[in-house]
Amino acid sequence: MVDVLAIAAHRDDVEQTCGGTLLVQQGLGWKTGILDLTRGESGTRGTAAEREAEANDAARILGVSHREALDLPDGNVQNTLENRLKVAGVLRRLRPRVVILPYWQGRHPDHYTSATLGYESCFVSGLSKLDLEGAPHRPYKILYASLYADVRPTFVVDISAYMEQRLQSLLAYRSQYATRPEGGGLFVPEEEIRERTFASARHYGMLAGVRYAEPFVQKEVALASDLMIIPVQSI
Repeated sequence: MVDVLAIAAHRDDVEQTCGGTLLVQQGLGWKTGILDLTRGESGTRGTAAEREAEANDAARILGVSHREALDLPDGNVQNTLENRLKVAGVLRRLRPRVVILPYWQGRHPDHYTSATLGYESCFVSGLSKLDLEGAPHRPYKILYASLYADVRPTFVVDISAYMEQRLQSLLAYRSQYATRPEGGGLFVPEEEIRERTFASARHYGMLAGVRYAEPFVQKEVALASDLMIIPVQSI
């Protein structure tokens, strides 16, 4: 079982969008996990076997308690009943309280499809009469990692203490981020990865008065009971 489960289409998506947040949660004593929906067999760079080894290395750097990958086709993630049941089976087994999904809009169809697939799987997982192994379970909170979305975040997570570790988890994917001839126009040059990673985190950190942060969106309205402890100074 895990407390926080990040679900993403591809191995390395989590490291790019919410790896620092998983480190923060792990540092607070919560158990974290990652569910990759595909195995990377269709990527421009690397093989599925390479991506698996790299994902395992990254998981160790992030300190996650559990990581696994489903067998959805890389480049063709579909929101079907069969796939919803696959994800729901993992949710029932791991029983997370918080699920982090990709933002529901984006350039890559796998990413935005994974957002809808993930949400509907969370709903399906809670159906008591579903013909699926395990007790019904529905996460309490569903959040969307919005780092690459042009939207104002609902909140950000201060990851300042974990920036170097977050970067190292990303660089574990040597097949993707080392300088290689394949996909030269699509991938960030290796010498720019650190600068870009820190710059984006710095931008979101400045919005909340911290050094580095990762952004998130939640669809529901937040609730506050004590106005005296709402964080982030207004003026």
